[in-house]
Amino acid sequence: MPDKIATGIVENGMAETAPRVSEWRRFRRVFLSRGLVFFGMVVILVFIFVAITAQWIAPYDPYKPDYTAILQNPSSSHWLGTDAIGRDTLSRIIYGTRTSLVIGLIVVFFACTIGITLGTIAGFFGGWIYIIIMRFIDALMSFPMILLALVIAALLGGGMKNVIISLSIALMPGYARLMCGQVLSVKQNDYILAERSMGASNLRMMLRHVVPNCISPIIVQITMMLGATILAEAGLSFLGIGITPPTAAWGSMVSDAREYLMVMPILSFAPGMALMLVVFAFNMVGDGLRDALDPRLRGIL
Repeated sequence: MPDKIATGIVENGMAETAPRVSEWRRFRRVFLSRGLVFFGMVVILVFIFVAITAQWIAPYDPYKPDYTAILQNPSSSHWLGTDAIGRDTLSRIIYGTRTSLVIGLIVVFFACTIGITLGTIAGFFGGWIYIIIMRFIDALMSFPMILLALVIAALLGGGMKNVIISLSIALMPGYARLMCGQVLSVKQNDYILAERSMGASNLRMMLRHVVPNCISPIIVQITMMLGATILAEAGLSFLGIGITPPTAAWGSMVSDAREYLMVMPILSFAPGMALMLVVFAFNMVGDGLRDALDPRLRGIL
């Protein structure tokens, strides 16, 4: 009697197939196998909790100046000190967390939705539709993302709405290009050709077969670009064309604290550290998703 082999065993004249590992279990084992990925998830959950509960956990009003507590060093009453008009630095970082995450999520949602739509249409139909859409995308991608966002934000002016518009336009080409490449590959598969031969509509094929089979790299892209979006928003705010005062934003906090860098470095270091942590966390989670969703990397199991 032969030993167990990969395809199963023969017992009492019957072939018994070896149990399959579920896709969810496989994904979970790969995704959580790296300590940095787990650390990134914890950091993201902490920042989300802080953003949701900001009005309850912030010790002070982040927008109310206190001219009796100007540029105070960290103490038991102000853990991270106060800024040039007496506002509590910790409270402003807490509220800045909400600003950064809200902008990041909204921008990625709009950029991803528009990019996926354009990329799917261009890749699926091809021909002159592909040429028109992808040449427009190429024109946008000829500019670096942060430079394109900078130009659009400068033209539109500051404020949260204009920052969302500028960053959405700047990020959209990357999603469109990635989605178009995936669609061009997937639409040549036999199950798509079979569906077409059965008379299925183009909309049905795109929504039920093409998009679901192209979504894995998009999920990874979304996670990675969340960190990049938050960093880009901080950069625009640092330059003075992003979030307008008095709204708490990490980039503007770092910018306002530049002239006090030698006297009160904590004013720049604290929001910069929060920014570094959240961007690092999203990058690590995106890296873990890439490993878990890429079939070529599943051999590590």
